[in-house]
This record gives sequence, structure tokens and C-alpha cells, in this order.
Amino acid sequence: MKAIFIVIILITLSACTQESQNKLSRSIQNWTGTDGVLDIYMGEKLVKRFIKIDKLSTAQSTSGNTARDYRFGYGYLDNNQNFKVDAGEKKIYFEISGYATPYIFYDSPM
Repeated sequence: MKAIFIVIILITLSACTQESQNKLSRSIQNWTGTDGVLDIYMGEKLVKRFIKIDKLSTAQSTSGNTARDYRFGYGYLDNNQNFKVDAGEKKIYFEISGYATPYIFYDSPM
């Protein structure tokens, strides 16, 4: 019975489009959280690092029909860029431009 249930789930998921599968994955990740890191660059130099980010969200318009051109989230500003929350490093809200800010968002390597 378990095997049949698993096969049905796999067939259902394989019938979904890639975008539907991505949305499902993001929903699960939003629910479980991540330990993300956001690095912001100026040229080739790393100028800011935020750590322990649960999710990086795309802002929606007031009507909710279109995405705005910035992303936002909450994370700890890692002043000394050592991937650790040190004394004095507080959790803050941040926004980054979707067009003008060169950044990389990834899971924590630690």
C-alpha cells in the first residue's frame, strides 16, 4: 500500500511543470526555513554580509499582481564577515535592489 502511495505521488509530481515544482520547493523551504547568507559586492570587493537569513523575499505591488524590483529579508549584519553572530551584531531588516545591487544568496557553509 505504501509503495502504491509513493508511486502516485511521484507520478503527480512528474506531471507538474518545472515552475510548479519550484513553487512547491520554495513553499517547503519557507516553512522549514534556511540558514542563508547574503553577500553584497561593490566591484570585486565584498562590502556587506548578512547571515542567518530565513528567506529572501521579492516584494509585491500593493495590488499583489506584479513583483517589485527589490528583495527584502531579516538577517544578522556580519560586520567582520566571519559567518558567526558576534557580540553587537543584531538581527536587522534589509532591502536590496533587484537591478543595481550585485549580490549572491546561498546556504550557510557552516
